[in-house]
Amino acid sequence: MAATFDVAVVGLGAAGSAILQALARRGIRAIGLDRFHPPHTHGSSHGRSRVIREAYYESPVYVPLVQRAYLEWARLAHDTGRTLLTQTGGLMIGPAWGELVAGALRSATTHGLPHELLRSDEVRRRFPVFNVGEDAVGLLEPRAGFLDPEECVAACLDLAARYGATIRTGTPITGWSGTRDGLLLESPAGDIACGRAVLAAGPWLPALLGGAGLPVTVERQVMYWFEPAAGARRFAPNRCPVFLWEWEPGRFLYGIPDHGHGFKAAVHHEGLEVTPDAVDRNVGLGEVEAIRELLSRTIPDAPGRLREATVCLYSNTPDHHFILGPHPDEPRVVLASACSGHGFKFASAVGEVVADLVVAGGTDLDLSAFAPGRFTESEE
Repeated sequence: MAATFDVAVVGLGAAGSAILQALARRGIRAIGLDRFHPPHTHGSSHGRSRVIREAYYESPVYVPLVQRAYLEWARLAHDTGRTLLTQTGGLMIGPAWGELVAGALRSATTHGLPHELLRSDEVRRRFPVFNVGEDAVGLLEPRAGFLDPEECVAACLDLAARYGATIRTGTPITGWSGTRDGLLLESPAGDIACGRAVLAAGPWLPALLGGAGLPVTVERQVMYWFEPAAGARRFAPNRCPVFLWEWEPGRFLYGIPDHGHGFKAAVHHEGLEVTPDAVDRNVGLGEVEAIRELLSRTIPDAPGRLREATVCLYSNTPDHHFILGPHPDEPRVVLASACSGHGFKFASAVGEVVADLVVAGGTDLDLSAFAPGRFTESEE
């Protein structure tokens, strides 16, 4: 069967929508497919705000990718006339020896990023909403802020359509197979023939991996929005930075200032392993009380009236690094997923580098840390 499309992109969340518009902009006959109607609230690309930060505590290897992402978000905003990114600065709080502050400092010094190291009293003076103890320090980076995820996905899909991409929503892909001429994607609405495919299905990726054996699991996370007890002014974006807080070793709280819908807070990881089609979307009273208690100790003026709580899904790898690269068993399929709860900020750059992989077979950024084969290579 002759390929109807050069490339099919499965999943149109943050990564998939960015990949689709990057392919279409290159003149590729591309189709984007999603089981829902993006932007939607079923996966990992929603929640009114997502942190973007540059002094990346997880590893310095991410810094060039996020720097590329800043450029691509700016281009996307210019090309669509949408406001996508709000700069607030970013504050990393925790012990100086902890994973968060030490890791952010390592990335900042490795790449020469502007930053400030603040003693606990300096954090309290400059950002009085944070109840920082004497054993903590702060690392402040100026370029951090937050993205509007729904606007970002909509902007990518608008551009993709403008460049000629076909978009089919309400179309789940249930499987795929290789043919002599390309690939065949299976859907209840009918099979789709394409030359190559990108699987950017987020929490639905494990069901599409075939026999690759990649260790991707799905984690249930809850995001909360509170009406600040002391009023919204102290939590406004011009007074309160986005933040991460290592309040116990290896345990992280993050938050985003109130830009009209309340102060957003959540615990990073620590959720239950789930499947995306059977996850409990209800948020229990005990969950709300747990985050309220944590905030009462760390940011006492934050947990006023709860305005909203919603479930988000993380797609995790064991090392919490991404999967970006060819499928181990089928090089005509590129995997772009498993962002382990910290991937949204990179989506604009992922769109570009994955489009490069599909079209040219390589890219100018080093993606070796994210290669799918790291989980399937035999030990010597």
